[in-house]
Amino acid sequence: MPSLLIADDSASVRTLVRDYFEAQGYAVLTAADGSEALATAREVGPDLLLLDVMMPGLDGFEVVRQLQGTMPVILLTARVAEMDRVVGLELGADDYVTKPFSLHELAARVRAVLRRSRREPPAPSVLREGDVVLDRARHRVEVAGAEVPLTPSEFTVLETLMAAPGRVFSRLQLLEALGNAESGAERTVDVHVRNLRAKLEADPATPTYVQTVFGVGYRFGA
Repeated sequence: MPSLLIADDSASVRTLVRDYFEAQGYAVLTAADGSEALATAREVGPDLLLLDVMMPGLDGFEVVRQLQGTMPVILLTARVAEMDRVVGLELGADDYVTKPFSLHELAARVRAVLRRSRREPPAPSVLREGDVVLDRARHRVEVAGAEVPLTPSEFTVLETLMAAPGRVFSRLQLLEALGNAESGAERTVDVHVRNLRAKLEADPATPTYVQTVFGVGYRFGA
């Protein structure tokens, strides 16, 4: 199980990113500033550090400099100037993601950096839960052996839920997986869920797979 350290002075960012990656099977620690990030990184030695640049005390650049390449680092920042990216990469960061970012894209960057560092176990290409089989490589879903055609958005929602069966995802988290959280249209998730139920469930009115947790969000029935 890959381990991540998320360092950001925004509690909401830490919580959102932590919850998303824990749902993907990562072991996650958090830090609220640069000093805590540096101390935790040295003590624990995570597989990868997600590091905000603009933090009180030690900023992200200084944390990267002091770590001296001892672990992979992805910098997270609102800065967009090319020179800032160059400085971060020259100090030893492995990648640079600008805020606001899509959690789906961030997860892809994390997997890519971990693959390059040879520390990530291969992610399963096929997810199986009950009669539902989702093949990531072939972008194919079957229910009880019969192929079910899904739109790309429906596939992403189902993949996110099936990767952590039983875990509840809020509409915002599912929008992040779709890469359009900035739209604020959380009710579009309800449309995708309704379509998924129509395609997957024997009785969409009493779903077995894509279940509602009232007041919270959705989960895939384990």
